[in-house]
Amino acid sequence: MAQVKRIRRNVSGIILLDKPLGFTSNAALQKVRWLLNAEKAGHTGSLDPLATGVLPLCFGEATKFSQYLLDSDKGYETLAQLGKTTTTADAEGEVLRERPVTVGRADIEAVLPNFRGQISQIPPMYSALKRDGQPLYKLARAGEVVEREPRSVTIARLELLAFEGDTARFAVDCSKGTYIRTLVEDIGEQLGCGAYVAQLRRTQAGPFSLAQTVTLEELEAVHAEGGNEAVDRFLMPSDSGLLDWPLLQFSEHSSFYWLNGQPVRAPDAPKFGMVRVQDHNGRFIGIGEVSEDGRIAPRRLIRSE
Repeated sequence: MAQVKRIRRNVSGIILLDKPLGFTSNAALQKVRWLLNAEKAGHTGSLDPLATGVLPLCFGEATKFSQYLLDSDKGYETLAQLGKTTTTADAEGEVLRERPVTVGRADIEAVLPNFRGQISQIPPMYSALKRDGQPLYKLARAGEVVEREPRSVTIARLELLAFEGDTARFAVDCSKGTYIRTLVEDIGEQLGCGAYVAQLRRTQAGPFSLAQTVTLEELEAVHAEGGNEAVDRFLMPSDSGLLDWPLLQFSEHSSFYWLNGQPVRAPDAPKFGMVRVQDHNGRFIGIGEVSEDGRIAPRRLIRSE
């Protein structure tokens, strides 16, 4: 008997998942996509299986705006294990070296200013960055080490929350592209004892915080009782990640032309930058950019949601 193709639903919005331990970001996405039976889905930046916390999942029309969440600042809490370094710079790797931990809280506090502000990081070999089409982690697993270009990142906040014995807990607010594993490893080297990430929890992703997230268990329980459509209540609007952008509301006339790719004028538009756009009914219809002549050029459109 031929297998019946599953007809997926056209649903749009963002679900803020508290990613569970041990899941890749894609595995978590596919699980929630199955619970929704959603046609189109994407996540907004990978978290390692070791990491938990805020993972915005985009569905349907919301996937058009996932890049802006990818580019957003992030917040983390991490537990650093002092005295050891590993192949992956976290608890999943093999121990490379052990050194005695002779530092105290004051020693840790003394090196933290070196890592605040704009700093340079060399991405770890165990990362998803690609070299000649191959992810670095695949090369690392094959025993290869290749040269990586340093990258500039910004650490807006780096605070020691707790220190006990050979572990230290930090809060980190940082720009996109920051590797917390590399940050912890570099701090460990400056302390002279080495360190790796024992735990990592993302507390913030752009405008979203842990307080807004839902767990996989909660989603599964709702699905078990009410099916796919019951999970819809966790969907946030597609522009939820852009609420700090200027908002313009077009007339019915302007909305028609704008949705057909034509730049239009808006009397209350800012002088430059990106804007969110609603139609005359208050429905989100996409994002635009203010051009030099003051018109709003459409960049990503939503025709129906």
